[in-house]
Amino acid sequence: MILTVTPNPSLDRTYEVPSLDRGEVIRATGERMDPGGKGVNVSRAVTAAGRRTVAVLPLGGAPGSLVADLLHAQGIEVAPVPVAGPTRSNISLAEADGVLTKINAPGPELTSTEEELLLETVRAQSRDASWIACCGSLPRGLAPSWYAALVARAHAAGTRIALDTSGPALLAALRERPDVVKPNAEELAEAVGRPLATIGDAVKAAEDLREQGAGAVLASLGADGQLLVEASGVWFGSARVETVRSNVGAGDSSLAGFLIAGGSGPDALASAVAHGAAAVQLPGSVMPGPADLDPDAVTVTSAVPVDRVLTEPVS
Repeated sequence: MILTVTPNPSLDRTYEVPSLDRGEVIRATGERMDPGGKGVNVSRAVTAAGRRTVAVLPLGGAPGSLVADLLHAQGIEVAPVPVAGPTRSNISLAEADGVLTKINAPGPELTSTEEELLLETVRAQSRDASWIACCGSLPRGLAPSWYAALVARAHAAGTRIALDTSGPALLAALRERPDVVKPNAEELAEAVGRPLATIGDAVKAAEDLREQGAGAVLASLGADGQLLVEASGVWFGSARVETVRSNVGAGDSSLAGFLIAGGSGPDALASAVAHGAAAVQLPGSVMPGPADLDPDAVTVTSAVPVDRVLTEPVS
């Protein structure tokens, strides 16, 4: 079982519009409503793979109830943490030419009592977990050190933990030695405080994070592929992608694929790459199932092309 923790989940509303004209009445041509948050997406991807998952998330108000109902409808077990403030509602405006405008609400401010209840719920639910995946930004009321406290508690209970966050929360958590961290290229550059121009730059940045405490670094490099840097070696993975339809949730799908395949080594990286490549070829935030994966399109090698210039260098 893979337990996911999403401290700041959302109810995501997407409206399809012909174009976005400020100050005008715009009539949507389509709409959908989804449960949102990086950890939520990991749970959705794990469920699509036919594996068991439990999603821990603070939920409040009518939007929180809708998030729980939508997850239950997808067959996902939910361990809700009741909070006084309403769960945030995010809005996406998708124009016909592919431009996406997102409006993300701040979400509720958690009290110290709610913070402790969230930690206790994770502890109680993690007894049967092979991995805990903690993902996304922290809501108001939780200090950047909150993820560090969660990693420490998970390790004290003997559970492996994967962390997908950024900024001060990521740096603070490194001192507790999370088993896996999963930054993208921008987050990796931010963490080490320098630009990334080549795949070799990304390898060096990942090694720096390991020196600061990360057990392994699974780094998403967008269209260039993914890196895995761990104690046993360094691997680079990529995949053929015919058509990119949406990259929403692709990184979350990759993390799910990595953990499903054991969470270490080149086989797990191959699974991560396959899941990420499948996700970008599906519409919206649809998570891939086994039928969507194309393992033959994936290449994983220890001969990392360190001199290759990134398609989108990070300055």
